Amino acid sequence: MHMASTKRIKNRWFVPAGLEPTEMDLKILAWQEKGKIVPTRDLIKTHQQIEGIRQAGKLNTAVLDHVAEHIHEGMSTLQIDQLVYDFTTQHGGIPAPLHYEGFPNSCCTSINDVVCHGIPSEDDILTEGDIINVDCTTILNGYYADASRMFIIGHTTPERQRLVDVAWDCLKEGEKVCANPYVFVGDIGNAIARLAHSHGYSVVRDLCGHGVGVDFHEEPDIVHYGRKGTGMLLVPGMTFTIEPMINEGDWEVCGDAEDPTEWIVLTEDGTDSAQWEHTYLMTENGVEILTH
Repeated sequence: MHMASTKRIKNRWFVPAGLEPTEMDLKILAWQEKGKIVPTRDLIKTHQQIEGIRQAGKLNTAVLDHVAEHIHEGMSTLQIDQLVYDFTTQHGGIPAPLHYEGFPNSCCTSINDVVCHGIPSEDDILTEGDIINVDCTTILNGYYADASRMFIIGHTTPERQRLVDVAWDCLKEGEKVCANPYVFVGDIGNAIARLAHSHGYSVVRDLCGHGVGVDFHEEPDIVHYGRKGTGMLLVPGMTFTIEPMINEGDWEVCGDAEDPTEWIVLTEDGTDSAQWEHTYLMTENGVEILTH
């Protein structure tokens, strides 16, 4: 996930000279004429790119499956990081977070009130009842895939279990909005926020999902709150993450004063947070899950 931003460029979509507009061209141009934000042509992945991202997604999912098999009470988050690094590199991949803008490790490990970007450490030992998000982005043959999962260590409290479950439901609520193409990012965010709020939770606003595939972070920003019909139009060939961060308390977040890297994000009020993430491909029939 990354910090949300807003870009509005007129006439982003065009039909190359000498070509007849396709049905997709006409649909996008119609929305553009109405003043909506539409993608640029470079956000539409080629068949070759889609296949490369799909293969990266298979490895990315396998990495998280590997973590799921080995995560346990008493292990350190640095040991989780080692699992991710070893499995990824042994299968021909590269862990994208490693050294990315100063991030020191191969994955993010975010426990309890850590919203995201938790840094693996030998001092962070998993204990009974913890909830932890493990977030991995995998590069394979130059293509990127990004996913995260929540893990519950042993038995946890009903409150933490409910938060983890609702966070999953929020991800799937956003996914359901994408059952057909030509929806807007705001449609996803509106559905997610409505569900989270109905359970008394809040949605983090300062960080968001993103386009992914040819690079780590691409357009569009996938904001997990908002109004229907706002944000970018999502059309066939686009690849992106949905990854709502659901807080037990208020949505405000802050940095960790003890973190010299300035990566770690905490809930402002100290309550717990949970998140799940998939990478999706938008098709003519709605989204395909590329990694989970």
